[in-house]
Parts: sequence; structure tokens; C-alpha cells
Amino acid sequence: MTTKDAKGREYDERPWGNYTVLDDEMFDHKVKRIVVLPGKRLSYQTHAKRAEHWFIVDGDATVVLDGKEYELGPGKSIDIAIGQAHRCENRGTKPVVFIEVQHGTYFGEDDIVRLEDDFGRVN
Repeated sequence: MTTKDAKGREYDERPWGNYTVLDDEMFDHKVKRIVVLPGKRLSYQTHAKRAEHWFIVDGDATVVLDGKEYELGPGKSIDIAIGQAHRCENRGTKPVVFIEVQHGTYFGEDDIVRLEDDFGRVN
């Protein structure tokens, strides 16, 4: 269930960690801070209406983009085009923290098509 953090920002706990919306005031982009707990991973998913840019702040992320793995540490980033299958996985022992910048025409959670999911949420 989506709640608010101490600063009044949208915050949501997920089975893999949590996210905080840092900016969603403009029509063409949204910015989130995402935390992936050790041993967890996001669903392998696509979006029809948005591209994403992920900038790793802390931890070591394994990003899968259209079936290819990329190892990204702090200061590294990756671009995800509209329609590309992607996920972030944390194989380490400390949380992975990254900033996600979404750019497109729609940013609702219902623009997620889950192809694989560890928590039974496949579309």
C-alpha cells in the first residue's frame, strides 16, 4: 500500500524493498529512489509508455536488459528504452540504492507488464 514518508512524499514497501517518489510534478518525467534488499530482485518487466534511466547510488546491482546482464556499482548508470525487458537484482549483502528517472507520456504502476516475478505478480 502506498503511503507518505516523513517529508510527505509517496512511499511504497514492496516484497523486494521500497521506493520513494522524489519528483512527479511535471507531465513528461518522474523520479524515484529505489532500494532493493540483499537477495531480492524486481520483476522482469517492460513498459509501453516510458523509458527509464537508472543511476546506481550504493551497492552492486545486476541489471538484466533484454536478456543480457550488466554489473553496475555506485556512479554507474544504464538506459532502458520503451519496450525493453529489464530488472534489477541484488546479489550482494547490502542494499542496492538507485535513482530512476522515468521519461515518457504515462508513469502509472499499471504500465508495468511483468514477464517474470518472484512474488507471483506476473500479468
